[in-house]
Amino acid sequence: MPRSFAPGGAMPELTVVVPAYNEADVLETFHHRLAAVLDTLPLRCAVLYVDDGSRDASWPVIETLLARDPRAGALRLSRNFGKEAALTAGLDAVEEGAAVVIDADLQDPPELIPELVAQWRAGHDVVYATRRVREGESRFKRFTAAAFYRTMERLSDTAVPRDTGDFRLLSRRALDALGQLRERQRFMKGLFAWIGYRQVAVHYQREPRQAGRTKWNYWRLTQLAIEGITSFSNAPLRLATWVGLGAALLAFAYGLWVLGKALLYGDPVRGYPTLMVVILFLGGMQLLALGVIGEYLGRNYAESKQRPLYFVEERRPPR
Repeated sequence: MPRSFAPGGAMPELTVVVPAYNEADVLETFHHRLAAVLDTLPLRCAVLYVDDGSRDASWPVIETLLARDPRAGALRLSRNFGKEAALTAGLDAVEEGAAVVIDADLQDPPELIPELVAQWRAGHDVVYATRRVREGESRFKRFTAAAFYRTMERLSDTAVPRDTGDFRLLSRRALDALGQLRERQRFMKGLFAWIGYRQVAVHYQREPRQAGRTKWNYWRLTQLAIEGITSFSNAPLRLATWVGLGAALLAFAYGLWVLGKALLYGDPVRGYPTLMVVILFLGGMQLLALGVIGEYLGRNYAESKQRPLYFVEERRPPR
């Protein structure tokens, strides 16, 4: 992205990064609300849309927004790399000033940005928005989300804030620190917390999606949860170790019992059901442990290839 990232060539003090994938139905409404908020801020502001290989009309809509608002710029990725990579591409392009990360679906209200800015000006490097209420979501999804955040809290040495998504403000030094983390398997919520510095929460009520359909089905959410746990915790490996040790002790104790029983009472041909239970139990534990080890091994394999995180097909700076 060219260094002149604001109207008139002045460097922006604040850039709003908006990753978008198939969000054509809501982009117009989102930009209207965002522009109204930016008009009230006593800062030089810019907006950076990152089209993550959308298959709908998102890019033509973004081009329309760029033509109307000189503060808006855009990146178009060469394909769909996933939200974490699209978010990284947007933050990499912010070379000066602070950045706000927000989704285009309007579940996170742009009207909260002035409060994030106020906390930033008070000296905080990361101001993250924590949800009080998650409207428009099923009870099961709210339960699984709460369970995930609390599991991360117990398993990881990095404190990931509860009920907090990507919506946040990052200071210049927080962005510089984040830019040094180039791992391929990216869990951005954990990376935001890992860099440290002064962080503070701003609470808000999350609204239902305004248009379109969520891209996060339960399978993708499960994959993200696995990504987060394996990125910031070795607890699954330790658990596999302890389960293996426990199974070995149980097997050893059972072997002693079988030996003692045979010595004292003889060894009639019995015990087939018990034998099958033991074999299946130990085999299942071994496969579980191998699966956990394989997950971590796969991460090491992906990191060893050192592929770029994303490719940009088109760059559209502000006018």
